[in-house]
Amino acid sequence: MAIRPPEAKVWWNEPIARGELLWIWVAFLWGVIMFLVMVYWHLVGRQNLSTEVYRIDAQVYEKRVDDFAQKFKVRDEGDTGIPVVRPPPGSDAYMLARLWSWWPILELEKGQSYRLHLSSLDWLHGFSLQPTNINIQIHPGLEQVITLTPTEAGTFTVVCNEFCGLGHHTMVGRIHVVEPGQAGPKPAGQGD
Repeated sequence: MAIRPPEAKVWWNEPIARGELLWIWVAFLWGVIMFLVMVYWHLVGRQNLSTEVYRIDAQVYEKRVDDFAQKFKVRDEGDTGIPVVRPPPGSDAYMLARLWSWWPILELEKGQSYRLHLSSLDWLHGFSLQPTNINIQIHPGLEQVITLTPTEAGTFTVVCNEFCGLGHHTMVGRIHVVEPGQAGPKPAGQGD
């Protein structure tokens, strides 16, 4: 409701001032340019995760992750007792989210690609790999698969960024990225 109603009740038929018309065209052209930039950046920007999503039963996924951890375990992480798992380059790697942990800890080789499988056993969780810009929601009953190629060595933190209850602030996991040839001993069952 205006303070004073327009003199002409059919205001949309009134002529538009030249300055207003100029700004309408500038805004329209800027919108078209930004739309085209978004399409271009989506196609060539390489910032979009190529994800696959599958329906999966939580117990089936938990069994896969347990089998994966047993097969490729190289050590336990400090006092936590959480297994550090090193899959072979180019293979599948698994992490699961549950109240309030990411499990297991992964050890990946710099410059090698892995198919990282993620799912939740209980609630909606967030997978935020810090300090990179990988950020996706992890839903129970869905298995997310992303292709991950680490480009830097170091220890990366996995943070849950979807509030999942009282222990949410403690839900932190890790991914160790090592230089090629500097990885620890090979897990049992892997050849030379």
